[in-house]
Amino acid sequence: MQKSHPYVIWAKKVIENYVKYKKRIQFDATLPKEMFEKQRGCFVSLHKKDGQLRGCIGTIFPVYENLIEEIRENAIAAATRDPRFPPVNPSELDDLVVSVDILSELEKVNDLKELDPKIYGVVVKSGYKRGVLLPDIEGIETVEEQLRIAKTKAGIHKDEPIEIYKFTVERYY
Repeated sequence: MQKSHPYVIWAKKVIENYVKYKKRIQFDATLPKEMFEKQRGCFVSLHKKDGQLRGCIGTIFPVYENLIEEIRENAIAAATRDPRFPPVNPSELDDLVVSVDILSELEKVNDLKELDPKIYGVVVKSGYKRGVLLPDIEGIETVEEQLRIAKTKAGIHKDEPIEIYKFTVERYY
């Protein structure tokens, strides 16, 4: 089996320590130097081994000082504060598959032809409401479907005017 990326190893370690001991672990020198230097938005996704979503929380803009903190805080939130699921409990830890998506800068979309749900994630915005959908999600094949789901997540009604932004991700397993 292929070895997980350092971002994913870090996220798993964070989740395990938080779920078992309610402790936020600190960074150490074994983590890649770039994680201390990079500031990016990121999402941490948890799936069961059968592929079913178990939690996903993230930031589209960096909120913390570096990627280490961004991944740590989003990993804890994905495991314990995704409103769609109860908090992960220790007995589930061995059944979790964790991925980390590092986001590019957002680009305003002027024409829907610029979008492709396999390549780009989207942010839809209407006033203070904002919905985000990552790219390349199984079962989402069309731009219309991607935008409909993002709008629904944000509570944006069909006829409300929206601004659309796109982004790419570097996805790690």
